[in-house]
Amino acid sequence: MEYHVDVAVIGFGKAGKTIAMKRAKAGDKVVVIEQSPEMYGGTCINIGCVPTKTLLHQVREYAAAATLNDTPLDGQTIWDNAKAHRDSLIAKMNSANKAMVENAGATIVDGQAHFLDDHTLQVGDTVVTAETIIINTGAIARTLPVPGGDHRLVVDSTGIQQITTLPKKLVIIGGGPIGVEFASLMLPLGVEVTMLDAADTFLGRIDQQIAPAVLEHLKQQGLHYVGGAQVTAVEGAATADEVTVVAEVDGTTQRYAASLVLTAIGRIPATDALALENTSITVTDRGAIAVDAQCRTGVDGVYAVGDVTGAPQFTYLSFDDHRIVLHDRWGIGDVRSREHRIIPTTTFIDPPLSTVGKTTAELDEAGIEYTTRSAAVADIAVMPRPKIVGQSQGNIVFHIGTDDQILGATLWCVDSQEIINTVVLAMQANVPATEVGNLIVTHPSSSELLNGVLG
Repeated sequence: MEYHVDVAVIGFGKAGKTIAMKRAKAGDKVVVIEQSPEMYGGTCINIGCVPTKTLLHQVREYAAAATLNDTPLDGQTIWDNAKAHRDSLIAKMNSANKAMVENAGATIVDGQAHFLDDHTLQVGDTVVTAETIIINTGAIARTLPVPGGDHRLVVDSTGIQQITTLPKKLVIIGGGPIGVEFASLMLPLGVEVTMLDAADTFLGRIDQQIAPAVLEHLKQQGLHYVGGAQVTAVEGAATADEVTVVAEVDGTTQRYAASLVLTAIGRIPATDALALENTSITVTDRGAIAVDAQCRTGVDGVYAVGDVTGAPQFTYLSFDDHRIVLHDRWGIGDVRSREHRIIPTTTFIDPPLSTVGKTTAELDEAGIEYTTRSAAVADIAVMPRPKIVGQSQGNIVFHIGTDDQILGATLWCVDSQEIINTVVLAMQANVPATEVGNLIVTHPSSSELLNGVLG
């Protein structure tokens, strides 16, 4: 079968599916190529943001109910219920995303796409030629490059979501946001969690005025954290129910027993199967597709968006990429660029940890003058919501420039994933910190931290 189309999108992720729907509704002939029906909707919906946050929420709700009712906490039952809820939700969202794309008028082609030339793709026995191609293949988990790294008890962030029996001892290799979130997920279930972090500093990209307190909070929940740990092997018979993770720590060899090992050592752009050697598309030394500020690959009409470009791996950046491409290719919307984007982040521990802008270390290294306004959440008198919901732990840090502009913020508190977006808007619109501190906000709400810290 052959398709001659206006737009071909490779991958069902946020940017790609949004472009596909909008161009199909505009009258273009569009195909969306997806290697697996299980991934309709993209990584975020099926194996990333949505399912993991669903598990986190469900586990916390069930654990809180057990505490409230003074009943024994049965981690396995909680996991079973949380996983069932997750599976039901994801099945519905997967189906809904397929329907949305098809109802918009686009055609879905199942299978792995690879390039025959700059504007021709092969998917099984199907050949697709397109004037515009959007490469939207995302990223995949980095495998553990040590002997035993492929043991059946070694899983990635997708595999751990599918386990049916909770491990007694979980070793997490990697101390970034993914590893920290899964530690936060497993600890309330009674799992013994050890985190082996190659970095010497916990959450080194987070402002170190707050990161140590976050680590202490996780330790109080039972986390065994080992920094500066270089994993060298995973040992155990293929059929064993337990393995040993071997690591070099402070010049000595340490061994950690595990009934499950989670590798959370990063994700790499998914480009290997695309046969880019048949094209003029450039790939970086890290395997990402090289693009400019408008997501252009250098081949006319061929764009790459989202994680496959090596950009920070956030769904909302992929969504912004779709706006960039719509304007650059079709003149739709305002002129946009990947340059100078103000990017918030949230690590969904309990309470969530959110950031935007520069940290103390980054400002000091750049020689930028600033002042810091900070407070412990429990000490912000004008913000009672954390006490109301029983989550008064946390800290707030704002860095303010000499012109009263917000240069960076780290919010570790209940609802921080929402409040950080107000800070992003203020930074983007150049609203002075004083004005942000004088905002009239609802009460009781976590947004009152703006009044308490900046007012």
